[in-house]
Amino acid sequence: MSKFTPIALILPLFISVILSLAIQPHAAAAAATTTKNDAPSKLITTSIHGRLRLPDPNTSLNSTRITLNDGSKHSTYTQHDGSFVFYRVPPGVHLLDVQSREHHFSQVKIQLLEEAMDVPKCIEYVYPGAPKQAIPHPLELTAHASYEYYEPRQGFSIFSILKNPMLLMMIVSVGGMVMMPKMMEGLDPEQKEQMQKQMAMQQDPSKMLTQMFHDMTGTGEEPDPPPIEKKPSSKAGGKTARRGKRD
Repeated sequence: MSKFTPIALILPLFISVILSLAIQPHAAAAAATTTKNDAPSKLITTSIHGRLRLPDPNTSLNSTRITLNDGSKHSTYTQHDGSFVFYRVPPGVHLLDVQSREHHFSQVKIQLLEEAMDVPKCIEYVYPGAPKQAIPHPLELTAHASYEYYEPRQGFSIFSILKNPMLLMMIVSVGGMVMMPKMMEGLDPEQKEQMQKQMAMQQDPSKMLTQMFHDMTGTGEEPDPPPIEKKPSSKAGGKTARRGKRD
């Protein structure tokens, strides 16, 4: 039994060495894969700088929200001097909007290329559909107009009263009442009579419409001819004279 004791001790050690040598390459490969997957991916990004200004330099600008691509991932607010910064902007095409309720600013389309991240291409649109123009970076955006939500109240004016249609109708009616008698004084009797007939017809709409229809169709009643005075003939005069002599 003493002859087989060294072999029994050496055999387990030999097997453990062989197993360790077989497992070591796989463990090294797995460790390398884990290290490679855990390493963070380096994405190239840049920063976009700009400033908002008002036409009047003495007017201060309130803090204004600015967005890239509708603010889905990037949005910021202006500082007290109107400056703003977007950090870690990835490559691509981005649309910059100024979300101001008081002033209208241009839209800016920014193109970032991976080969030239430090030199962005900026194109300005005064309003959607307007002609485009290239602008440098950092951006300098000046307000084009101010929004007016309320109409200023106008003061009292005598001309505003005269613009009232009801007042104008009243003035014309009073003027007609004052001027009509003076106009009637200078008319001929026939014209006065005709005007009185027209006024009487205006009081009765049915008569006025009937007269208008007769005038348009020409079927109105013709005026009666003036009566003809009969003069005694010479024969009748002679006979009368003879009868007077006989009597």
